[in-house]
Order: sequence, then C-alpha cells, then structure tokens
Amino acid sequence: MKYQSRKKAIVLLADGTIFYGKAVGKEGTAFGEVCFNTGMTGYQEIFTDPSYYGQLMVTTNAHIGNYGTNDEEVESDSIKIAGLIVKNFSYEFSRDLADTSLQEFLEKHNLLAISDVDTRALVSYIRDNGAMNALISTEIDDIEKLKKQLADVPDMNGLELASKVSTKEPYFFGDPNATYKISALDIGVKKNILRNLAKRDAYIKVFPYDTSFEQMSEWGPDGYFLSNGPGDPEPLTEAIATAKEIITRDLPLFGICLGHQVIALANGISTYKMHHGHRGINHPVKNLITGKGEITSQNHGFAINREETENHNDVEVTHMHLNDHTVAGIKMKNKNCFSVQYHPEASPGPNDSTYLFDQFIENIRTHK
Repeated sequence: MKYQSRKKAIVLLADGTIFYGKAVGKEGTAFGEVCFNTGMTGYQEIFTDPSYYGQLMVTTNAHIGNYGTNDEEVESDSIKIAGLIVKNFSYEFSRDLADTSLQEFLEKHNLLAISDVDTRALVSYIRDNGAMNALISTEIDDIEKLKKQLADVPDMNGLELASKVSTKEPYFFGDPNATYKISALDIGVKKNILRNLAKRDAYIKVFPYDTSFEQMSEWGPDGYFLSNGPGDPEPLTEAIATAKEIITRDLPLFGICLGHQVIALANGISTYKMHHGHRGINHPVKNLITGKGEITSQNHGFAINREETENHNDVEVTHMHLNDHTVAGIKMKNKNCFSVQYHPEASPGPNDSTYLFDQFIENIRTHK
C-alpha cells in the first residue's frame, strides 16, 4: 500500500526550476543548499557526516537503501543532511549486518526524503548552474508561497555552521594510557577521524569550535588537530586565531577539510565558494612530494586560493586535485604544520591516504 499512496513531491531550486518526485515517508518541506554525492556506497556515513549540515543531498547512485542501515556505520550521533533526493528508494534490504531499513533510519531521525526524481537531469543541472539553495516539499499546492520561503534561506557563502554541529563540552576519545595526547578542535569532526588517531596510540581530547589555544593547551597535548566541518571557513574567527597561535609556537598541527581551510586563512590565504564542489569517493589527487596518485574521499564546497598559496613564502602545495587542479594539500615550510582538503579517514571511501595519520603521529613523535 505504501508504494501506491505516496504523496507527490517537488525539488524547487532557487532559480525557480522544478523537478518532480514522490515522498518516501515523512511529509513536509525541507530547505538547504542542493548538492550531489557520486559515491556508489556509504550512504549512511554520508547522511551522518557533519560536513553536510544544511544541505539537501542528491545521490547519483540510482538505488539507495538496498543494504539497509547498521548502528555502527555512522559518523556522528544524528543525520546531518537537511533532506534527501534519490532516484529509486529501496524499502526492503538484503544484508545480514543491517539492523534496520533506511526508511526506519530516516523516520527515527525525522528526515524528509523524496524519490522518483530524475537525478541524472538534476545533477546535470547543478553541474551547469552551480550548487544553490533549494527545497524539497510535499506541500505543493502553493508554489509561490514555497518560492517566498526559499528566498529567505541564507546563502551558504558567508554562513557559519560549525557551531551547529560542534560538541558543547569537551570529551575524551581513545585509551587514556596511549603514548600521545592530541587536542582536537571540533568544527564538525567525523568519528572515523578520531578512530584513526586512537588506533595510532593517541588519546584525544575534543574541544568545542570556539575554544582558544590556551584552553586547548592546558591539557598538555603533544599535538593539535583541526577537523572537517560544514559551511564557510571565513566566519570561524576563533578557530583561525587558535590555528595562528599553534603555528606561531611551531607545535604539531594537522588539518582536514574545513580545518585545512582554517590553516590557510591563518596564513593569509583566502578561500572561495566552489561552483558545485567535490563530493564523492573516487576523486583523483596527486601527491606532489612523492609523485604518486591517490583515489580519495571528498566532500567540500569551499577551497583555498591556488595562486595565493603558490606565491606564499612559507607554504608549499603538497597535493593537487587532478580533475580541476584545485589545491588538495599544503604544508608549511618552516613550521610543523600540514593539511589536506580531502578525507584520509574516508568512511566511506578508499584507504589510499591513511598514511597522513602516520605522518601526523611521526611529526608529534619527533617534536616530543
């Protein structure tokens, strides 16, 4: 019965373009920036990744939900996307390790999702016209009213979102008897990043997004980490100030994604909003130090200015995205600091880049 009685739904883009679909379960309206992820697997990790906070996710894989969900396959404590847009939604699942169906998972987290959308056409439109604000809705009787509501949604450019996903209080992760102590600034951290640090003999204390260097250093850490996260990096003035202080003192520092952009801003390198961003698990990156290629997991809508980076006296470009030659990694020439734009912890995605965690621990070891 549920297959035949689903309500009609729409995707309404900020420029007035409409795509049609049907409600998966929950009815209503959800707003956000529309973007797409090209990963063939890992939808549950994607939906719970804090970097996607405030975004309507279009999955380019035609079938979503067919392997259900597992309570362990999450990157945070809740779904972080604003809504979901798919072609074919599978209410049934066939995997022994699954705990529940994707529909039950979405209902548990109160997420609006729509299916039967021509996602190939929608993705093609985003690629041509750029990521933009949008809404998905089953309340389609008054389109003009929806357009007015959409017009009031703030643009992602200039939007600070780290405070929406960061921990409210510091917490610990890992083995208290580990060799190394790391202070991590949570501006949207994924659990698998913490797992990767912990399994390399590190005990991590995770701090809220606006924590000062003084507060992060009171614990006596051996190294510092700036996490991934959502939104525009430029409004993160406290995080930028903290990064500057760590860099000035030449303490071991590693940044991923949003953390990478914060490190760039701390060095006076500007950032910009990309046309439609990088979101997927097969993005090719070249390590310019080793000459080797890496297949990487990426999910970002902002990047750092390449020309400013290449002309910076103290910063070296270490990794380059091979599709569009955006900067994918940097290191400081005279400081114990490096960062990458992509996700070496993957989840989902390949493990080509996990060596970066080893590099960070080695930097801590030699400094210690």
